[in-house]
Amino acid sequence: MPFPRRLLNDNEDVVLDLHPHWWFLSGPVATLAIAFAAFVAVFVETDNRAARLGIAVVLLVALVWFAGRYARWTTTNFVVTTDRLVFRSGVLAKQGKEIPLDRVNDIAYHQSIFERIIGAGDLMIESAGERGQETFTDIPRPARVQNEIYRQMELAQSRAADRMAGRRELSVPEQLEKLDELRQRGILTEDEFHAKKAQLLERM
Repeated sequence: MPFPRRLLNDNEDVVLDLHPHWWFLSGPVATLAIAFAAFVAVFVETDNRAARLGIAVVLLVALVWFAGRYARWTTTNFVVTTDRLVFRSGVLAKQGKEIPLDRVNDIAYHQSIFERIIGAGDLMIESAGERGQETFTDIPRPARVQNEIYRQMELAQSRAADRMAGRRELSVPEQLEKLDELRQRGILTEDEFHAKKAQLLERM
């Protein structure tokens, strides 16, 4: 299930929308496969009703375990947007965490040898605030995710700097030029222009 676009802020875009690594499903899948193979073997090799009933129950339990784990997998999202990190999980009851990019202090990842082989790992994100360090497990390709988060942090800082530059107060000569443009376009009268000009010159 993808991250709901209705939960995005204005001018916010999703960069990464990740479910847990497929290894998250490995236990239930392996158990279900073994239980199914045993189910087929018992029904082919024996007419014992108790044995057939027993293996059917085992298969049902394995199927329920797989269905529950798959539901958790599909409703768990680790999302990187242009503004924040979002973690959401829960099939019926939902829980979530959000970390604004401008509050992220450090990102680290950990992979065992086996996790490096299959491309999984854990992300440790340290942020300013009460929570401190958060650990997110079963992240696919955590090194790439780490790099993408850093890239989005740099882009967010660049956008913030551009906004601050756009808000820079015009100098007095620049304001005089703007006033003269308004006078020439007929928006300001001559008297209004000279009055505003005199106010600006007093500030020099």
